[in-house]
Amino acid sequence: MTTPHRSAGRATVDIVCLVGTLALALAPLLAVYGGLVALPALVGGLLLGTGVAVLGAVRRWSALTVVALVLVVLVLAGGALAAPSTTIAGTLPSLDTPVELARGSVASWKQVLTLQPPVGSSGSLLMAMLLLALVGSAVAVSVALRARRPAAAASAAVVPVAAVVAAILLGTRVPTVPPTVTGTVLALVLLPWAAWRAGLLRARRVVATGLLATIAVAAGVLGGPAVAGPTDRIVVRDEIVPPFDPRDYPSPLSAFREFVKKDEDAKLLTVTGLPAGARIRLATMDRYDGVVWNVAGDGSAQASGEFRRVGDTIDTTVRGEPAHVQVQIGDLTGVWLPTVGQATSFDVADPSVASGLRYNDATGAAVLTGGVHAGLRYEVDVVVPPVPSDDEVGSAAASDLSQPALTGEPDVAAITAADVARDAGNPVQIARALTTWLSEEGFFSHGIVDAGDYASLSGHGADRITSLLAGDIMVGDGEQYAAAMALMARAMGLPARVVLGFVPQDPPATGPVTITGKDIEAWVEISFQGYGWVPFDPTPPREQTPQEDDQQKPSEPDPQVVQPPPPPPAAVTPPDEDTEQPQTDDPSKDADGTEQWLRIARVAGVVSIPVLLLAAPFVVIVALKARRRRRRRRSVDPVVQVAGGWDEVLDVARDLHRPAGRMATRNESARALAASFADAPDGAVVAARVGALARSADHAVFSAAVPSAADATAYWADVQVTVGAMTHGVGWRRRMRARVSTASLRDRRGRRPKGTS
Repeated sequence: MTTPHRSAGRATVDIVCLVGTLALALAPLLAVYGGLVALPALVGGLLLGTGVAVLGAVRRWSALTVVALVLVVLVLAGGALAAPSTTIAGTLPSLDTPVELARGSVASWKQVLTLQPPVGSSGSLLMAMLLLALVGSAVAVSVALRARRPAAAASAAVVPVAAVVAAILLGTRVPTVPPTVTGTVLALVLLPWAAWRAGLLRARRVVATGLLATIAVAAGVLGGPAVAGPTDRIVVRDEIVPPFDPRDYPSPLSAFREFVKKDEDAKLLTVTGLPAGARIRLATMDRYDGVVWNVAGDGSAQASGEFRRVGDTIDTTVRGEPAHVQVQIGDLTGVWLPTVGQATSFDVADPSVASGLRYNDATGAAVLTGGVHAGLRYEVDVVVPPVPSDDEVGSAAASDLSQPALTGEPDVAAITAADVARDAGNPVQIARALTTWLSEEGFFSHGIVDAGDYASLSGHGADRITSLLAGDIMVGDGEQYAAAMALMARAMGLPARVVLGFVPQDPPATGPVTITGKDIEAWVEISFQGYGWVPFDPTPPREQTPQEDDQQKPSEPDPQVVQPPPPPPAAVTPPDEDTEQPQTDDPSKDADGTEQWLRIARVAGVVSIPVLLLAAPFVVIVALKARRRRRRRRSVDPVVQVAGGWDEVLDVARDLHRPAGRMATRNESARALAASFADAPDGAVVAARVGALARSADHAVFSAAVPSAADATAYWADVQVTVGAMTHGVGWRRRMRARVSTASLRDRRGRRPKGTS
């Protein structure tokens, strides 16, 4: 009988192993909420669930009573842990607390999945974490302490494994705790614990299990990347609510002239609280395809980021002046939502459109998937970073960022950039040289002939950039100059992107700022280590036009630029009219899906390695039994066939843990088997069959008459029926274990007299 001391010790081991692994399994969810904000819900849930389970086990309460106590604890403590805004003084539940907890028990799962981490702690978002910790610890500890059968107590190890699955489903692409660490710790802790609780812990099994676990971990950690290469972690939130894909929309930069031509005097939006000198960002573009600069933002590159739903707060590493900006949309249309600096929170007044908000924290751009409309109001808490001078940046290196590869860029951009920046000594000097050359050597024109502008085509495709940099006169507006400088900077190895936004021409000293189409501007941002993205303005002053300045400019010769060969006939030609250029869609690189199937095959190969290693011992056991059965049944001697059939019945009984005795005769063994299966569903069938089989085997062995091949075949048919009745008489677990049991293989019986079995 187990002493109280030993029971307390065993319970302590159970609690430490189960609650410890459960905490490790749920730890990656802390990053989803934004760090330590969810720690009280995690720790509180584990402690409360464990306490309820221990109290229920000590008091021997029924399962229904334990469930009721869990609900009471959830109502009393859930407000302080998961919905503090509904409590009194942050601790005592109010009348609103049960309602909010009930709502959060259902809705928090979807919110955690669809909001971009960190989701924060508003409302009842923490209910998902609290329920996982509270219910998980209560179930695991209750099963371990209350189960009467050792195997049932060991099944509590399933709870931390289920928590790992939940953490993967609700987690992030880069979890705070590496999956290899979580899996290894759970395997090293839960497998020995479960074997110990089930009474199956043996020294040789510990060694074998440890060896298999080591092989499996090594195959997964080392073999996986070697075979499949680096792969992105699949995140369920991407499947449920796919990120906003900018490729479904035309390039914002291509609409530059539309703002000038149609919306020059239209009141597009009104901004209140705009910091002095701050710019209003509409879109950030870092992908060029030879036709347009467009927004990447689909996760294809590190610096492009993704447009995701956001929670109450948005983490940012940008440092600068905090500000609270209020925006009211006027005549502005489209999906692009104006922002300022780096946003830390959004508050959209219209709840019907708030669900369509997507924000890209890597570029500072935002969209409303349903589009903006007149009268829309929203508020943004932002951080406006200071713009460092060239002297402050100094010799800082360019940031090492992954950007989408350029395609179709004109050769003239790289040739001109190399010549213009030939005397620059560091990255910021290269950027300034490009900016200065474009803004001083070029002319400004929107190309609106009716308004008296110098003729200038819109667009920024490869052909237009070639004519800008290699033509007789360099003329254009922000669209062309920003596009050209970004290409030149990228050719010089600088991480550059194009920004479309608004720069107020004459902002008032105080009060709201009204933005019109004439405030539209495009500029270039280049990233430097330690300073982040720094803006550069390559567009010439608006008053620097060809009509006024071409005769007044000094006769200083232009830099000697090697002219590139003319573009091929298939090159993109400028449009006949002054309209935006179309965006081309990249053709599929793998129309037949061959690459995808090869990738699937590689992943399947990696996954199958540990599976095959774990399954190999069982496959060998099943193969040995099949070989033994085949040799018995196909013997050339009918007597040996019949005797082998009886041995097959005894071996099956032994694997089912119903042995008939080692040195008994066949009739004695038959009576022992009949008694052993008397309580089975097919016990009568087993009793009748084994008796007949024993007598037939004795007759075949001791009779002078030799049985025919047909007699042996019929005997084996009866053996199959008997074996089926025996296996059907035990539970499915016993049947499965019998298939891989080595009991009959280990029983090396020597040759016995023919009168024994």
